[in-house]
Formats: sequence, structure tokens, C-alpha cells
Amino acid sequence: MSEDVSIFAVMLLPVAGAFLIALFHRQPNIREAVTLMTAGALALIVLSLVPEIYAGARPAADGFTILPGMEIAFRVEPLGMLFAMVASSLWVVNSIYSIGYMRGNNEHRQTMFYVCFAIAIAATMGVAFSANLITLFLFYEILTLSTYPLVTHKATEEAVRGGRIYLTILLGTSMVLFLPAIIWTYVLSGTMDFTPGGILAGKVGAPVAAVLLGLFVFGIGKAALMPFHFWLPAAMVAPTPVSALLHAVAVVKAGVFTVAKVVIYIFGPGFLSDTGAGEWLVFVAAFSLIAASLIAMTKDNLKARLAYSTVSQLAYVVLGASFANTMGLIGGGMQIAMHAAGKITLFFCAGAIYVATRKTEISDMAGIGRTMPVTMFAFLVGSLSIIGLPPLGGTWAKWFIAAGAIDAGQLFVIAVLIVSALLNIAYLLPIVVRGYMLPPPGMTRDAPVRIREAPFACVLALSVTALACVVLFFLAGAIEDLLAGAVSQTEPLRAGGG
Repeated sequence: MSEDVSIFAVMLLPVAGAFLIALFHRQPNIREAVTLMTAGALALIVLSLVPEIYAGARPAADGFTILPGMEIAFRVEPLGMLFAMVASSLWVVNSIYSIGYMRGNNEHRQTMFYVCFAIAIAATMGVAFSANLITLFLFYEILTLSTYPLVTHKATEEAVRGGRIYLTILLGTSMVLFLPAIIWTYVLSGTMDFTPGGILAGKVGAPVAAVLLGLFVFGIGKAALMPFHFWLPAAMVAPTPVSALLHAVAVVKAGVFTVAKVVIYIFGPGFLSDTGAGEWLVFVAAFSLIAASLIAMTKDNLKARLAYSTVSQLAYVVLGASFANTMGLIGGGMQIAMHAAGKITLFFCAGAIYVATRKTEISDMAGIGRTMPVTMFAFLVGSLSIIGLPPLGGTWAKWFIAAGAIDAGQLFVIAVLIVSALLNIAYLLPIVVRGYMLPPPGMTRDAPVRIREAPFACVLALSVTALACVVLFFLAGAIEDLLAGAVSQTEPLRAGGG
């Protein structure tokens, strides 16, 4: 398969899958088989591009011209390759989980669920492989619109209210901040193309660059940086597979990915480092990181606690990007993959607990580890990865970000990272302790309990993602090499752009 065909296939294949899913809406087995086959085929096509990226190739494909100087175009670079691998691989696992969850929970409108999910993945691929800001913006908005029906899936008053908040904040930040930032960038530089080393050096001073960076960072509402984070907890009314999509597979990762891509290919790390235009972002990200963790500790609802945990963990990516140095950017990129595996595991576990027991509040989960030992062990693994303890993938992302802070001379960030790790322990591990150490309600500590796990598809999926948390620890070197290909490309232009 040629490079341009492969690039178009990663976006068109999920769309074709969505059409077939709708076609077989009266035959659930075929509908779900199409979902699994489409997800598997997409992952294989994405993975087929990896060797070329490691070899230094940057496959590209042109779409069509909207206006002179504005065209829909695609280019595969290392950061986008990592994001596409994460999203396409986890779609396979999430599809398996969704079958168990949606059937086990007897959810309505299952066909619509799978259709919107496939379209959202197509949009995610478009974001990952975008060659310029206008292409990214188009697919970014398609992702918002395609996930709105998923957020409001339950059609309750609470779901409608959550969907309204979701749509208002994401579309509002895009139209009021993100789009003006894109237009301003085009006026200043004459291009929207993602270019190694950036396109703004020598064309704008530090004060203007700082304001423009603010428009981008806060306009990319999917990054959930405070104070534009409320949509994420509000969207937790959606079914758990949707929560997994929002937190791990696509939506929030599209946000922080976009922030990192703008830093690397629009501003350029060298330009930001030389001018100091992004130093303010260090403090904003550090605040978001700590504040969200403190809020998470107050939440008794498990999904709400995990939602605020995500707000905190996303801030690590923004923090790494704000340092505008190699270690920080690699750490931020690595966090996209590491957090995805850990957080999707935690949400899978939360959904499995709900399907098996109908429990949503942490205070009601005493003894859940005894009745659902596989689920709770996976929750422990995911928690330790989020905290950043070896031998789990989250360890390396935190380590690189800490190294980036030292390189940037932002030593106070080390204290922030330590406090954050302690807060992660404080809001995650008590759930595990309650599940294992306390007896189920109405039973003595030594009484035998009956194992009652969620449907097999749910348990299989959460076991796979828990295992991925461990495997990623040993793949950190390969991920570092991949991301170094994005950051190192900025070096030749750094000296000339100052």
C-alpha cells in the first residue's frame, strides 16, 4: 500500500466501518464484528507506517484547497505517529470492552454508539496526521461534534445538561480563542504549515508570542487546562466506554497533542526558549496539576474522581511542553501514551464494577476487591502507573518531565511533581485498600465471598490494558527514540530562527 493511500485509509476506513455498522443495525453480532474488524484493520495500517517514521521518512498526502494558502493536507511525523498508534490500538481494546459493557448493561441505541465512536476515531486520525493548522482545526471540530451524541447517550436530563456544557465549552473555546489564534498566525507568518523549528521566529516579539500562545493553549479546550476544564467532569454522565474515549483514546489526548504540536511546529522550542514567551505556562500548568488533584480527593463518585485525575494528568503534558526543551517535550509526549494505558484501565475497572454491582460511589465499594479480584488488581496496576511507580509506564513520563524542569531551571516544579505524586497516592490507593481490606457490607472479615466479575469481554479488555501499563515501561526507549525524531528536527532551525 502506497504512503498516500495508507494515510487516507486511516481516516476513510473508520468512516466505512461506521456505514456498515449502521447497515447491520438489526444484526448485533455482525454489527460488532464489523466494529472489531474495522478497529483491527485500522491498527494494522497505522502500525505499518511506523518503520518509515523511525527511518526518518515523513509520508504526506494532499487533499484539496479551500482558499489560496489554505489546503487540507496530511503529513505523518513522530508525535502524530505516537498519537495515532495510541488511539488506533486502544480502539481495538475499547471495542471489545464496549461489547461486554453495552450488552451487560442492556444499553439502548447501541448502533448509534458504535457509529459515532467510529466517526470520532476517523476524526482523531485526521488530527494526528494533519499537516497544517486548518486541517487540524477541521478534524478537531469534527471530533467534538461526533462525540456529543456519545456524551448525551443516556438521554436523561443530567446527560443533556452534561452534553450542553461539553459542547458549549469546546465549541466556545475553539471559536473565540483557537480559530483567532490560527488566523493571527497566518497573518504573521503567511503560512499555517507545521514546520520543524516553527514558523514564528523573527516575525513576532516575545510579548505578542506570549499572548498568541495563550490563545492557542486556552483555545484548545480539549486539553482541559484550568479554568476551561468543566466539560470533562460534566461529560462523565456518558457510558463508561465513552469516558474511556474521552480520557484515553481520543478527545483529551487530541487536546494535549495539539498543544504539543503547536509548541514544536508553530512556535518552535528554540524560539520559545530564547524569548521566554512560554514561561508563564509553567505556572498555569503546575497550578492545574495540583488543584485538580486536590478536587479529586473530595469526590466520592469514582468516575468524578477519575475525571479530575485526568485534568491533573493532562497538565503534565502541557507542563513538559512549556519547558520548550528536549527532555520536557519527550516527557510530555510520553505522558500521552503512558497516561492513556493507565487511565483507560481505571475507567474500564469503574465500568466493570458498575456492570457487576451497580455501584458508583467509592464509599460503597468496601470488599469489592474480594468479589472482583481481577478488576481490582487491574485498578491497582493502573493506579500505580498513574502515580508513576516502576515497573510501570507512567514512571518514565514523570522522569523526563522532571529532567526537563531541571534543564529549564524551573526547580520548583520538582516539588510540584513530588506533591502531585503524593496526592495521586492519596486519591487512588484508598480505593484499593477499601476494596481489599474491608469486608463487603453485611459480612464478617473472614466470611467466604462469591466471585462475581463483569462480563468476560470487560475483564479481558481491562486485563490487556493493565498488562500494557507494564509493557510500556520496557518500551520507553523506543518511544523516546520516536519522539526524539520530532524534537531533533527543530534543532537545525533553532540557531537560524533566533
